[in-house]
Amino acid sequence: MLSLTTSLAPLVLAGLLGWTGAVKAFGRDTARQAPKTALARMLRSSERATTMLRLTGTAELLIAAGLLAIPTNPVPGVATAVLGAGFLGYLGYGRAVAPESSCGCSAGDDTPIGWRAFARAAVVLAGGATVTVARGTWWPTLRDRPAAALALLAGAAVVLIALSADLDRWWLLPLRRTRLRVFGHPLLGTAGRGRVPVAASVELLENSLAWQAAAPVVRSALLDHWEDGGWRILQYSGVYGDRAEARPVAVLFALDATAVRDTGKDPVVRVGYVDAESGEPVAVDELHAVPSRRSLPMAG
Repeated sequence: MLSLTTSLAPLVLAGLLGWTGAVKAFGRDTARQAPKTALARMLRSSERATTMLRLTGTAELLIAAGLLAIPTNPVPGVATAVLGAGFLGYLGYGRAVAPESSCGCSAGDDTPIGWRAFARAAVVLAGGATVTVARGTWWPTLRDRPAAALALLAGAAVVLIALSADLDRWWLLPLRRTRLRVFGHPLLGTAGRGRVPVAASVELLENSLAWQAAAPVVRSALLDHWEDGGWRILQYSGVYGDRAEARPVAVLFALDATAVRDTGKDPVVRVGYVDAESGEPVAVDELHAVPSRRSLPMAG
C-alpha cells in the first residue's frame, strides 16, 4: 500500500496543481477575484495581486508537468514541497491580517480562509516531500495494478474535492438541501443550547448596510443557511436585470456565526451573487443596473 501511494503521489499532485494552476493562469475570473483575496491586501494593489496569481498558476503548471514527466527526479518534488510551505505561510499571514478575505488558491474560491485551505496546502507540502524521496514512477503501477491504482486515485480525488471550497456548489450545497428536506425547516436547525439562533443573525443582517445595498436585488425571505469556518451563510433569492433580460440569482450573505445584537460592534457582512441557472458568480458591476425598489404605500 505504501509503495502504491508513493508511486501515485506525483499523479495526484499533478492533477491538483494542474487544475489550480490553469484556473489561476488562464481563468477569466482571476482579475475579478484578485481584489477579494488576502494577496491584494498584502500587495496593496489588485493589479499586482492579479499578476502574482497568474505567475503562481504558471509555476504550478510547470511543476505539474515535471511531476508527470520526470517523477523520479527530486526537483519537481522539492518544488512542490516548497510551494506547499509557501502556501501555508501565505495562508497564516493572510488569516492574521485579512481573515475576511479569500485565499485565491484556485482564483474561484470566494470564501474566507479556513481550515480546508490549510489542509490542502499541507497535503501539497507532504506530497512534495513524499515525491522527493520516492524512487518509482507512476506508469508501471497503473499498468500492473490498475484496480488498486484507480481506487486510490478516486479516494484522493474525493479528499481534494472535499478540501476545495469553490467546488461546494456542486456537491455540498445539494447535500445540505437534502439534509434540510429530510430533517426539517432550516430555522430549526441551529436552535441548540448555547448557539446563536438563526433569527438573531437575520435581525443583524437586516439592520446592516450590506442588506440595504443588496435590497434592490433580494426578492425572497431566508431560503437556506449553514455555517462554515466560523461564518454563518444566509441564502436568499433575487433578480437582476429588467423585463425580458431579468435573470434569477442566489444572494449569499456571510457574517460572524457568534455575533448577536449585544456583541458590542457591528459584524462584518460579506455579500455574493450567484447566477441561479449557470451557477456562475455575478459581477457586482452588473447589479448596479438593477433599479431601486419602490416603497409600498401605507394605508391610514
